[in-house]
Amino acid sequence: MALPDKSFPVSWDQFHRDARALAWRVASVSKEWKAIVTITRGGLVPAAIVSRELEIRVIETVCVASYHDYDTQGQINVLKKISADLLTDEGQGVLIIDDLTDTGKTAELVRSMIPKAHFATVYAKPKGMPQVDTFITEVSQDTWIFFPWDMGFTYQEPIAGAGKG
Repeated sequence: MALPDKSFPVSWDQFHRDARALAWRVASVSKEWKAIVTITRGGLVPAAIVSRELEIRVIETVCVASYHDYDTQGQINVLKKISADLLTDEGQGVLIIDDLTDTGKTAELVRSMIPKAHFATVYAKPKGMPQVDTFITEVSQDTWIFFPWDMGFTYQEPIAGAGKG
């Protein structure tokens, strides 16, 4: 994968702080969440943090694949649906958690499954923002976020030295 012009690398520490901030924010919306529905795979880590902070014990997954080669979004495939008991009341009292809303396509699909659920993401890009109720950090549409679970330690070229040779 070629490195994008704009990138936003997120460390484990930063992601943990941002996910805890998301927990604080959604705690002000409701104190009584019935369950978390997390969008796999990116939503698994923030869902674990939010569920711990808010003491939510019921965690469900909806498994959606849309990034098939890590840098371009393709057709959205639902690999696992939300359990029927959480679909009652159109998701009222359910908290949807994901790491990022990018184009909003995945969020729109999941939102259609449980339209009354509260949708929260750690990061949001402008195209995806209309689909979520709560997010922590806005990132420009042309920025690629490097999540800690996707990175290893490598040498980084200094910004001023990029392209000089």
